[in-house]
Amino acid sequence: MRFLVDQCLAVELASHLTAAGHDAVHVATYGLSRADDAEILARAATEGRVLVSADTDFGGLLAARDVSVPSVVLFRRRTRRRPHEQAMILLTNLANVEADLDAGAIAVIDDTGIRIRHLPIGGQ
Repeated sequence: MRFLVDQCLAVELASHLTAAGHDAVHVATYGLSRADDAEILARAATEGRVLVSADTDFGGLLAARDVSVPSVVLFRRRTRRRPHEQAMILLTNLANVEADLDAGAIAVIDDTGIRIRHLPIGGQ
């Protein structure tokens, strides 16, 4: 799977995902550390990447645009884990959410589990 890791998460998360065999890039690699959320979403969509973030603004942007790409994995609440822990959580659960992410979804990961919201948000 192809991932774009947002600035609010560590560069090491992208490294762990890459080590597990995925194509993962951190926004800093593209020089997008100071880019606004719309630009980051556009980059993920253009490259067919799933955006991995902890920024809840992405859900609102996707809803306002009524689009089904890019998919987003969103770490929420008390999921302030170290990058290797975040990678482990994502990789452990990826098989369960991969089809949803391929179809267009927001996967919200928190301490209670994973919730899926299919995209487009306004279209269903």
